[in-house]
Formats: sequence, structure tokens, C-alpha cells
Amino acid sequence: MTDHGLRTTDYGPKSLRLVLIGPPGAGKGTQAERLAKHFNIPRLTTGDLFRQAIRKETPLGRKVKGILDAGHLVPDEITIALMAERMEQKDCESGFILDGFPRTVGQAEGLKQWLEEKKLKLDSVLAVAISQEEAMARNTGRRQCSHCGAAHHLKFHPPRKEGLCDKCGGALMQRPDDREETVRERWRVYQQQTTPLIPFYQKQGLLQKVDGNRPPEKVFKAICSLIKG
Repeated sequence: MTDHGLRTTDYGPKSLRLVLIGPPGAGKGTQAERLAKHFNIPRLTTGDLFRQAIRKETPLGRKVKGILDAGHLVPDEITIALMAERMEQKDCESGFILDGFPRTVGQAEGLKQWLEEKKLKLDSVLAVAISQEEAMARNTGRRQCSHCGAAHHLKFHPPRKEGLCDKCGGALMQRPDDREETVRERWRVYQQQTTPLIPFYQKQGLLQKVDGNRPPEKVFKAICSLIKG
């Protein structure tokens, strides 16, 4: 028995395929990590796939490196191809959690086509909703140690000594991604690119909405209830 009375064995031989979507600051990465551990299935992110492909110097990895080095976005067809390769690996036979993929309707259509070809289906698409005000507070308050990389937060996990890491005493810094102007731009891009996934998955009866404004533990309990229900 795992926490919240939900056992991974409740599913028996049934696999579990989930998609988590949500704006920056919604905490979907945290939830995806917990769910992956809870259900013993891999968490798949495009960032991890890009880095692995580049490191291994695969044909797609070389393409991705060239695109990113030029400052461009990786096209949907390459992203879909990399994700398809990953989902075909043995550890995904019992399911997976897609964190931040699909990001666009084009990617969602590519995923749908791949699943149909494999005679598989998604169990649920969990949309973690959060207000823009909360997203700003969560993102802009993040601080990272410049020495050991430990994460802190000015509001939720403040350092014992201002500006210094609790772990090693190194100087805390704000990542460029967490600056206010960057967060606002990431929010705008999310609304433009990813929000259309809501009606896309609603029409398929897969979408389940989760209030992400609550503490992570309550969000996790809500997600587990939705999956179990």
C-alpha cells in the first residue's frame, strides 16, 4: 500500500498512460515526479530527450543540436519522432507520464496517431490550472545556489541567511527563466500554444482539470483521486 490508500497494484496488469499539462509555475514537474514514483512508470520530458539525443549523437540528436544552437525551436515532427522512440522502449510497456508534451495541437495529433498505430490509448490528460498571479509569485521567487545548484524560494522555502544557500553557503541567484519579464513571456506562449489542447482533449473525453493553486500535497491527492476514480 502506498500513500493515500492508492496502490499501484490497484491497476493489476493495466498500464497507465498520462499527460500532464499546465502553465509555468503550475508545479506539474513536481507532480509528474511523484506520480512516476507512485505508479512506478517513467516520466518523459522533451528537455530530457533532447539532452540525451544530443549527448548520444544520434541522427535526430545532431539535428536537434543544430536547431538549438541556431536559437530556433525544435519542429513538432522531430519532437514527436524523439518521443515516439522513447515511448517504444521496454520501460514504457506498463505506461508513462508525459510532462510538458504535447505542447501544441500538432504534437497532440502526432501523439494520437502514434497511439492509434500501436493500438494504445491515453488514460487521462490532467490539466493543472493556476492563476497568473500565483504563477508569477512561484516563478519569480525561485532562487538557485550558484555553487551547488540547490533550490530555494523567497516565500515557500526562504534561506536561513539572506542571499546564501542553506546547503553550502554559496550565493543564491535568480535564473534568467525566473525573471518577471521572462515568466510573462512564457505565460503568453503557453496561452497561445498549449491552451488549445484543452478543447482538443475535452472533445475526446480525456481531460480532467486540477486546481494547482493549492499546496503540492493537496494537488497530488486530487490527482490520485481522479486517476483512481
